[in-house]
Amino acid sequence: MDIVCQAKSGMGKTAVFVLATLHQLNPSAFPADANQVSVLVLCHTRELAFQIAHEYERFSKYLTEVKTAVFYGGVNIKSNREILKNDCPHIVVGTPGRILGLAREKTLKLDHIKHFVLDECDRILESLDMRRDVQEIFRMTPHEKQVMMFSATLSKEIRPVCKKFCQDPMEIYVDDDTKLTLHGLQLYYIKLAEGEKNRKLNDLLDALEFNQVVIFVSKVARANELNRLLTECNFPSICIHAGMNQADRIAKYKSFKEFNARILVSTDLFGRGIDIERVNVVINYDFPDDSDQFLHRVGRAGRFGTKGLAISFISSEPDQEILSKVQSRFEVNIPELPDEIDMSSYMST
Repeated sequence: MDIVCQAKSGMGKTAVFVLATLHQLNPSAFPADANQVSVLVLCHTRELAFQIAHEYERFSKYLTEVKTAVFYGGVNIKSNREILKNDCPHIVVGTPGRILGLAREKTLKLDHIKHFVLDECDRILESLDMRRDVQEIFRMTPHEKQVMMFSATLSKEIRPVCKKFCQDPMEIYVDDDTKLTLHGLQLYYIKLAEGEKNRKLNDLLDALEFNQVVIFVSKVARANELNRLLTECNFPSICIHAGMNQADRIAKYKSFKEFNARILVSTDLFGRGIDIERVNVVINYDFPDDSDQFLHRVGRAGRFGTKGLAISFISSEPDQEILSKVQSRFEVNIPELPDEIDMSSYMST
C-alpha cells in the first residue's frame, strides 16, 4: 500500500520506512552479479542521504546479506559506477540529481524497484527542478511498487502533488497544526538590534547549560563569519553550509554527530531531517523565512520526546511578522526570554 505520511519532528519517520523496507527485502531474489536494487530512497540534501544510509546499515547489522549504498553530488561519479558494477546494493539512498545521472546512463538500473521512498517529500516536490528529476526517475521504475512519502510539514497545496505519485494511498496528516509542536521544547524570543546579536549570543553560550547547540543563520557568508567570531571568543564551533566541498561537509557532520564539537553554525542545510540526539539547544541567530522552516529548525532539539530549548533573535519587522504567524498557526505562546531559565526545563537529567 502506498503511504503519504506526516508526523512531527523527531518521532521516528526514518525508522518507519527503514524497518518496513528491510522487513520486505529479499536479498537472495536475484543472482549476486545481477541488478539487485529494490529500494530507492530520495531526499533533498547530501547530509540527510548520508544519515539515512547509516540508519539502514545500523538496522541491517545482523542482516549480513543486505547491502546499502549512498549516492550524491560533490563526489566523483566514477566511485558510484564502480559500486554499482562490482558490488551492486539492494538499497540505494541519494539526492535526485546524482540518482538521475546514474539512471540515465543505465549504470543504476531501476527496473526491479519494489519500494520508492521520498523523505522530506514537500521540500523535494516544492522545488520544481528537483520535482522534474524525481518525476523522470519515477518513470524509470516499475508500475507495481510501493511508494512512501514522509515529512513533518505537508501543506494542503503539496498533498495533491504527493498523491500523483501514488495509487490510492493511505494518507496520514496532522491537520491540526497545533499538534506539530514538540511538547518537551521550551520556546523563547529575544528582541534586539542586528548589531547586538553577537554579544547576546556570547552571553547565552556562557549562561546556558547545553550538550550540543545548533545556531542557524540565513546565508553562507554569515555562517563563516559567525563561526570565525565564536572561535575567536573561545567557543570552539564548527560550520556547515552548501558552499563547502562534499567531503568537508560529511566530515563536519560526522564530527558533530560523534560529539567532537558542541557548537554547530549552519544554514538551513541542517534545518530538516538531521538527527543529532545530543542537541538540546537551537538558536535562530537569523529568524527563518516562514513558519514551516521554524518548525523544522527547532525540531533539531527536543527529539523523540526529550527536553530542549529554542531561542530566536528578532531584529526586524519581517522577523516579528513571522513570529506572530508561528504563534497563531501552532497556537503557541512564545514569551520573551526571561533573565533566568530553570536548567531542568531543557536539560534531561
